[in-house]
Amino acid sequence: MSLIEKDNALSDKILKPDFNQKAGRELLAFYLQSKFKQILAFDNKCEHPIFLEISSDFIPKFTKRLINNPNKRILIGITGESACGKTTICKEIKKHITNLNLPISVVTGDCYFKDISDLVKEHGGFDNLVASGYEVDAPSNFQLELLKSDLEKLANGEDVKTPQYIPNGTGVCIPESIPVQSQKIIIVEGMATMYGEVKDLFDIKIFIKASDENRKKRFLERAGERNQSIENALKYWEFVQVSGDKYVKPCKKEADLVISGSANLEYFSQIVEYIYTITNNFQ
Repeated sequence: MSLIEKDNALSDKILKPDFNQKAGRELLAFYLQSKFKQILAFDNKCEHPIFLEISSDFIPKFTKRLINNPNKRILIGITGESACGKTTICKEIKKHITNLNLPISVVTGDCYFKDISDLVKEHGGFDNLVASGYEVDAPSNFQLELLKSDLEKLANGEDVKTPQYIPNGTGVCIPESIPVQSQKIIIVEGMATMYGEVKDLFDIKIFIKASDENRKKRFLERAGERNQSIENALKYWEFVQVSGDKYVKPCKKEADLVISGSANLEYFSQIVEYIYTITNNFQ
């Protein structure tokens, strides 16, 4: 029987401490630290582990944050190179957290691309703009100040309306378009999450790592969704690779967790549910 199955089979509940008292929160922190270490040890023995790297100070830093500011929203930033699996993993997390009746909101960082519709028209099309040397994924091409401001509002309990970038080659970004509620858990996925001062807002910073082979396969598979021919997608893939090496890969050093973009989603879901179990094992 696995670690997860053993814990889920336990009928004994832990007497719930008073989380309004610092001593109660410290007890919770000690309990969570020991459980998180068990998860990592268990995962490390798996044939295809989810957790590839973990910052040495992440667990004590995160549990200290829970002790000192328990009412603040939990912000989770997820980044990685194009087609690494960010959106897939983010959807999986949201699905299971929602099924467990926990309040969660998801923000897409790509919605904060700057409106470049005038540049697209000036160059006679998006492909011509990219061919001219325009680096789509560069930090300067995101509305980072607006993203930072919106996340600060969400973290403090205020609802926002995010912009919406239209990925159809027009370069249009519609301001204040998508309503986002300030829920207890807020996940933000996209390359912009680790750019500039935005990265400093997150309680948990996650970098998704996947092989170039798998990323290229995914990138080409979704070409149709973006009105791209395979030939056009292959050409754009070269730009994505260069941009990823230059701007995204260096963000890996900022991550608390590096996880596999090729992880088995069923196993990943078990980990999410197990984390929920250990954080709610109180009577």
